[in-house]
Amino acid sequence: MKEGADWRPGASRERLVARARLLAGVREFFAARGVLEVDTPIIVNAPVSDVHIHSATVALGPHTAGGSPARFFLHTSPEYAMKRLLAAGSGDIFQVCHVARALETGRVHNPEFTLLEWYRLGYSLGQLMDEVAQLVGCLLGPAAAAAPAQRLTYREVFLRELNLDPFEAGLDQLARAAAHLDLARGTGLDRDDYLELLMGSVIGPRLGGEGLSFIHGYPASQAALARLDPADPRAAQRFELYARGMELANGFHELVDPAEQRARFEADNTARARAGLPLHPLDERLLAALQSGLPDCAGVAVGLDRVLMLATGANHIEEVLAFPTPRA
Repeated sequence: MKEGADWRPGASRERLVARARLLAGVREFFAARGVLEVDTPIIVNAPVSDVHIHSATVALGPHTAGGSPARFFLHTSPEYAMKRLLAAGSGDIFQVCHVARALETGRVHNPEFTLLEWYRLGYSLGQLMDEVAQLVGCLLGPAAAAAPAQRLTYREVFLRELNLDPFEAGLDQLARAAAHLDLARGTGLDRDDYLELLMGSVIGPRLGGEGLSFIHGYPASQAALARLDPADPRAAQRFELYARGMELANGFHELVDPAEQRARFEADNTARARAGLPLHPLDERLLAALQSGLPDCAGVAVGLDRVLMLATGANHIEEVLAFPTPRA
């Protein structure tokens, strides 16, 4: 294609209008509940440590003593900054922002996307799931809220769909269950690699066909920022929301112990080294905020572009974006 020929937006005017209405609906929802809207930086000093999330780097000029550009990152979530606000006494907060994640492109992935994230003081995971269902029902319309939201544990859905216990199955069993997937035909995959592959490629697309489906009790190794389940420390107090086979939300009962959080960040860096990925500096400001005292809270992130896809019947995320990254 001739350079410049793809100048037009990916989204139609009708979908741009739908996006504006969706954003207005989000703000009305939280205003009615007295939740404060906040705005935090997109350029940060420390990225997330998660092995499966890849941060984009930013050079802002020769700010270091040696003259080389100082290294910053585009945030993949506003979580760390929002927790610093919570520790400083902000109370309940929400934010709508653009985030960036490298190596994420596909039908429901664009490297830059719109995230809604909010935190509720004193909420249990169940209370937060209730509020997520209320918001998504408001945004998607009466049909989405007609059927009661389904709640299943991570273990239950693996047993139902694959006849596998994710906490007990051996690596060979998981490998056999994923053998038909192209992405599994490599070497060096560990338990979490296989579990995430099976959840994302096999189980997830089957969820939420009749309404909203919440899956909770994810493996502790897949929730570095969540509390563990006191009834089963193999599981974390984390949930994901699915609708029509698409993941929409990821929520935690937030970890508040600074020593445990530091240990988990360091374990992530060990896993990154093992995978040949760059090590990331720990976010010492977040850890200091936890040390000062993060209030008991639950938090969740919702992918608004995906919600908009469902609301408008779009088949590809590019259909709801003004300018997808390849044409930005």
